[in-house]
Amino acid sequence: MTDIAQRELALEVTGLSKTFHSRSGGSRDALSDVSFSIECGSCLAVVGESGSGKTTAARIVAGLEQATRGQVRLREQPNTGKTRRGVQMVFQDPYSSLDPRQAIGPGLHELLRLHGLRRRSERQDRVAELLNSVGLDERHAKQYPRSLSGGQRQRVAIARALALDPALLILDEAVSALDVSVQAQVLNLLADIRQATNISYMFVSHDLGVVRQVSETCVVLRQGRVVEAGRTADVLDSPQAAYTQALVDAVPRPGWRPKRRSA
Repeated sequence: MTDIAQRELALEVTGLSKTFHSRSGGSRDALSDVSFSIECGSCLAVVGESGSGKTTAARIVAGLEQATRGQVRLREQPNTGKTRRGVQMVFQDPYSSLDPRQAIGPGLHELLRLHGLRRRSERQDRVAELLNSVGLDERHAKQYPRSLSGGQRQRVAIARALALDPALLILDEAVSALDVSVQAQVLNLLADIRQATNISYMFVSHDLGVVRQVSETCVVLRQGRVVEAGRTADVLDSPQAAYTQALVDAVPRPGWRPKRRSA
């Protein structure tokens, strides 16, 4: 057995399936027998086009959706079907997850208080620690979401997710709405946090350039099924599935120009 095989798993997903039923009596299989795992301290990317099932898989792992079949095993966390404290999720649009009527600092205080940190002095220290960990400070604590930039709001969303010391952080297209320079800053921040805390990431994205940068392993979904999985470099450099090859071929390269359509 290799050393890699002996590493502890932060997450193991086995035979995950999800069927959505409509009021008209129809049904749609969003996931079909999906399995993957994440080693402690590593990052797994879940890749696919819109409608591939990647967000559905992420929401099931986070406890926001109930699987039709299959198992989700998180290290030292029971699978209750409800939101797990050991898993937190950062969404594409941070503004929708923040209260526009509440300043950033008080929002973090309230979150910590609701989850058992009663002493105000302890909360103050923890809020300062969280803001510092994402490159923000006391000035930002007094601001409201509307006065922050998109990158700053995403940093706040990450700080909120980290507040409960999760074992796994799910990032669902968390940098896709940011411009390139801000995106790079947030990705560097995530790398620094992982190195400092040994947290594990499940990174949901359609951007193969970002996937290559942040993840060690990846799983490629198409229409709710796994078509390819393995080390990210192997999958992207030598794709075995035609669908994966098509995704790789669609990534713009230096000198690439779109084909002109005839009038």
